[in-house]
Amino acid sequence: MWETIAGEAAAESPLWAEALVERDGKRVAPVFSELASPELALGIETIYEGYLVHYGAPRLFAPADDDVALLLGDYLYAHGLVRVAATGNVAAVADLSELIALCAQARSDGRSGDGVAWAATCARLGGSGLDDARDALRLTGDPKPLEDAARAAAGDDRVERALAAHTDLLG
Repeated sequence: MWETIAGEAAAESPLWAEALVERDGKRVAPVFSELASPELALGIETIYEGYLVHYGAPRLFAPADDDVALLLGDYLYAHGLVRVAATGNVAAVADLSELIALCAQARSDGRSGDGVAWAATCARLGGSGLDDARDALRLTGDPKPLEDAARAAAGDDRVERALAAHTDLLG
C-alpha cells in the first residue's frame, strides 16, 4: 500500500517526489482503514495521509514548505477519493467528502473530535446513520455520538487502537 501511495505521487509530480521520506516501520502502519472494508483501504490511507500532511506528522512525506504541504495534502485527498470511487461505492465517496469537510471545520473552530469522526466514518463507510452524529460535532462540538457509532460498528478495541495511532500522528 505504502509503495503505491508514494510511487504514484512521485510519478505525478517532482514536488511530491522531493517530499518523500525514508519510511519508518513504526509510523507506516494503517490507522483507520482497518475499520473499513479491505477494498477501500488504499483510498482511505491515501486520504488520511493527506490529512496528516495538512494537520499532523505524515508517514510518507515531509513537504519543503507550507505551500507544498497544502498542494500535496489536497492532491492526496483527491487521489484517495478517486481510488474509492473506482470501487463503485458512491456512498463511501460521499461519506469521505463529508469527513474531510467536517474535520476541516472542527480544526478551524479549534474543536476536538476529528479522531472519532474518522473512526465512525471508516467503520460505517458507505452505510447510513451518521448525519445526526456529524451534526452534533458540527453544531455543538459534541464528539460523543460519533464515538458511540464507531464503537458500535467496530468494537472498543479496534477503535481504541485507531484513536491511539491517530493521536500519536497528530502530536
